[in-house]
Amino acid sequence: MDPLVDGWGRRIESVRISVTDKCNFRCTYCMPAEGLEWLRRDEILTFEEIARLARLLAAMGVSEVRLTGGEPLVRRDLPQLVAMLAEIDGIDDLSLTTNGILLARSAGALVDAGLRRINVSLDSLDHVRFAEITRRDALDQVLEGLAAAEQHPELRPIKVNCVAIKGFTEDEVPALAALARRKPYVVRFIEFMPLDADRTWRADQVLTGAEVRALIEAEHGPLVELPAKASSTARRFGFADGAGEIGFVNPVSEPFCSTCDRIRLTADGQLRTCLFSRREWDVKEALRDGRDDAQIVDFLRYAVRHKELKHRVNEPGFVPASRSMSQIGG
Repeated sequence: MDPLVDGWGRRIESVRISVTDKCNFRCTYCMPAEGLEWLRRDEILTFEEIARLARLLAAMGVSEVRLTGGEPLVRRDLPQLVAMLAEIDGIDDLSLTTNGILLARSAGALVDAGLRRINVSLDSLDHVRFAEITRRDALDQVLEGLAAAEQHPELRPIKVNCVAIKGFTEDEVPALAALARRKPYVVRFIEFMPLDADRTWRADQVLTGAEVRALIEAEHGPLVELPAKASSTARRFGFADGAGEIGFVNPVSEPFCSTCDRIRLTADGQLRTCLFSRREWDVKEALRDGRDDAQIVDFLRYAVRHKELKHRVNEPGFVPASRSMSQIGG
């Protein structure tokens, strides 16, 4: 089957699939304290529907699948879906993004099902500050989840993601950088993006990757840039002595739209061709109205041809995405 290519000539090779909009955290940069109105069960794609779509995408060269949420581990029987996806020819990279609170009890089953990479969100190693930003006293459970993942050598790399917010993250950088040096984790700092449900994001709240890098280098000396795929969202750096890796995901200060190879599927089956899309394509309807595989492939190709050139966050007149991060899928 011909590859999946957008209207700007970019080949699509990665899909991020949200399995639920629900989350057991209420992170200040993502969700209101009272939460959001959750989707009904019948509104969410079934495992069979997700697997069918993944099989069609894999036939068009989409080799990377990442499961997201909300918090994906609140979706019942998630290892069953992982096993279904792991059996699909062409899917070479199957990963999961999680807040880690349920990871300790799930890691073994996920690895046995075929999961091979994991990203864990962790914004602070201090109990009080962790609770401040997540609105949950759950740091110990997250650290237990990371420790459980560490026991499975098949699950590599283990990435720890920190949202970099000015006025908060500066104090967290030393401990998180030290974590990268003493644990087999790649610690990544992700610039705060305008995807919060409260719509309070401001550009002056963004702690840039360059600013975080300067804080790390002030303590540990120059970081050495490491090779990364052209389509990678992160710039990779190692410490000069070789002990540890740091990543910087800089969508605000250093947009990487020109090499974007990603599309996203929301939990309720809407295809988004950009994280900041204002338009969605109803894949759920296509899956449920009797269309055959060839018709769904044509629908996917048509949608992807309309993929945006760039997100325009830094441009005058920028309009935020039509949904918040937890509703889109991280």
